[in-house]
Amino acid sequence: MELQKLLSNLKIKQINPLQEEVAAKAKSGNDLVVLAPTGSGKTLAFLIPVLRNLNKETKGVQCLVLVPSRELGLQIEQVFKQMATGYKVTCCYGGHSVKVERNTLIEPPAVLIGTPGRIAFHLRDQNFDESTITTLVLDEFDKSLEFGFTEDMSFIIGSLYSLKQRILTSATTMPELPEFTGIKTHETVNFLGQQEVVPNLKLKKLDTLAEEKLETLFKLICKIGDHSMLIFCNHRETVDRISDLLIDQDLVHDIFHGGMEQEDRERALLKFRNGSVKILITTDLAARGLDIPEVEFIIHYQLPYTKDAFVHRNGRTARMNAKGTAYLIFAEDEAFPYLDDDIEIEKLDGHYQTPPDSEWQTIYLAAGKKDKINKIDIVGFLLKVGGLAKEDLGLIEVKDLSAYAAVKRKLAPQLIHKLSGQKMKGRKIKVEIAN
Repeated sequence: MELQKLLSNLKIKQINPLQEEVAAKAKSGNDLVVLAPTGSGKTLAFLIPVLRNLNKETKGVQCLVLVPSRELGLQIEQVFKQMATGYKVTCCYGGHSVKVERNTLIEPPAVLIGTPGRIAFHLRDQNFDESTITTLVLDEFDKSLEFGFTEDMSFIIGSLYSLKQRILTSATTMPELPEFTGIKTHETVNFLGQQEVVPNLKLKKLDTLAEEKLETLFKLICKIGDHSMLIFCNHRETVDRISDLLIDQDLVHDIFHGGMEQEDRERALLKFRNGSVKILITTDLAARGLDIPEVEFIIHYQLPYTKDAFVHRNGRTARMNAKGTAYLIFAEDEAFPYLDDDIEIEKLDGHYQTPPDSEWQTIYLAAGKKDKINKIDIVGFLLKVGGLAKEDLGLIEVKDLSAYAAVKRKLAPQLIHKLSGQKMKGRKIKVEIAN
């Protein structure tokens, strides 16, 4: 398919320098190692050569993409679907229904995306034929190693005998590649030097006492006001502690960390994407590879231990030259060698109002792709049956067995009541506020 058509489908005018270099070097057919920071556009960078390697005549899985997290896999799947290539793509991951995945693999996708544990399971269970796989992508490989997926990845790669090209991406430099990757001689694309300067990102520091850190955070949230913000912590317990504070203050927010159920994690990201939640409290799990919009404000409630982690957190803002501000909350005696000494001091000496709730609220509909429901069906249902005006309807996302829509918060209770017992495509659909 013509590249310009793909870019048009993605609403992109042209590829960036990283994507250009990856596309050019991948043409040789050699293995490729891509070193690039968060927010550099590496997903599209490797999908262009992946697409070039696909063959319409081949029936079966032709490309396998291994990812360290479910969210990253779903993001890649979404980008590939947006490209509208005509090829089937499927994402498999822990926490998702094995039965649904098995059924999907009966008619195998050309591109299979998944976490190492789940792909290894399907491979051992012989739920797909690996003999047709010619392209392997190891996305955020450094993170996969960090998460302990070495054994599963080694088993998977060792089972692939038809590989012609391997593409490995990493956000950190790797002195040497593990032998199990099978990568010996390879081309390298290195854009990591660009990590040193994040365009238009302001750093601001807040000094406080350890016992007043929560109070300082709340005042800062109020000062930032009605804007989206990510609050980073080092530990899940801290995320929960901040959440308890905001619940006490009746402030709409959500949390995101590895101790949550997959469904709850996906819903938290979805609500942050569609603007119904403007405050997301998270661990470093949200620092890399997630499909969340550019965020104007980052708050480091706890500073990470390494410069790399700090850079990845800040990569959630000031992406692709957008402007952003990162606030660093310091308790006394805290010091981080990777930071400069001349960071601007932020003062909290005013009286700040608690931010208002977002004008949007997310509603849940108990029907999805497996029920032959799409976005157009949902728009019709909410506008014609629910009586919403177009401007009262925000982002809609359709999952396998459910769908979510952002609607004006003031209209949500009335809308739920109106849709109770109503039918979409001939069947009654349960509709409720997404908590």
